[in-house]
Amino acid sequence: MVIRNTETRSILVKSSLPVCEFSANPYTGCTHGCMYCYASFMKRFTGHTEPCGEFLDVKEWKPIGNPEKYRGREIFIGSVTDPYNPQEEQFGRTRKLLEELKGSGARISIATKSDLVLRDMDLIRTFPDARVSWSVNTLDESFRSDMDRAVPIGRRLKAMRLFHDAGIRTTCFISPIFPGITDVKAIIAEAGSYCNLIWLENLNLRGSFKGPVLKYIKEKHAGLLPLYEEIYNHGDMGYWESLDEEMRDFALGCGMEYTVNDDSMRRPFEAKPLIVNYFYHERIRKVR
Repeated sequence: MVIRNTETRSILVKSSLPVCEFSANPYTGCTHGCMYCYASFMKRFTGHTEPCGEFLDVKEWKPIGNPEKYRGREIFIGSVTDPYNPQEEQFGRTRKLLEELKGSGARISIATKSDLVLRDMDLIRTFPDARVSWSVNTLDESFRSDMDRAVPIGRRLKAMRLFHDAGIRTTCFISPIFPGITDVKAIIAEAGSYCNLIWLENLNLRGSFKGPVLKYIKEKHAGLLPLYEEIYNHGDMGYWESLDEEMRDFALGCGMEYTVNDDSMRRPFEAKPLIVNYFYHERIRKVR
């Protein structure tokens, strides 16, 4: 593992993501080593030659000037890294960011696959409408361990429950959904009582990780290979369209609302979670 310090002009940058106005990434790279890492494109900006998952740049930045200017603004922490990768316990860059923003009135969202975020619950709960999301795309620990080196699913779900019990909004991010493998309904049945939002996102294969994922499917789930080839080599969207309809019916049967690309927080904390479909926020690309 290669870890180095790096300086950045500003830790907060304007964002085009639909869930925020600003994003913050206290690290470049991530040590979870997810086979499907969507942020692997960041490597080309780093000068690293190591594989994704094998390097981490620890950011240094000047203190945030006038943090009150972010009052009411939405800041997403962890758009291209996990702000609570294991090294956060040593370097504390995410906690430093939260300390600098404390009292600013900023509305923060944090995305992670870790339970280390529990360490910072005291800080997070001081922010208005704060929310924390955990990526959970399986309840099968064997499949999880094939996909990433992050903490086990049970620890993520326990952290989600503890935050929700503390009155902090939580999101179960069912992503990426692996066709024929991810049991979306089972995950909702497990986590639905202690999350406020449920995000659904399709597996989108592109770039350097497409080959390894398809190779994994061929070796471990050979019966699904024709489905994956239809989706990822021929651009067939039928699976996602069918799952969309299935999840609409499922939500209706559970008394949950179902929507597309809208994660509004204007809902009572005690309400059943809102299920949000993000399948089409980025079209699956047909290989030419």
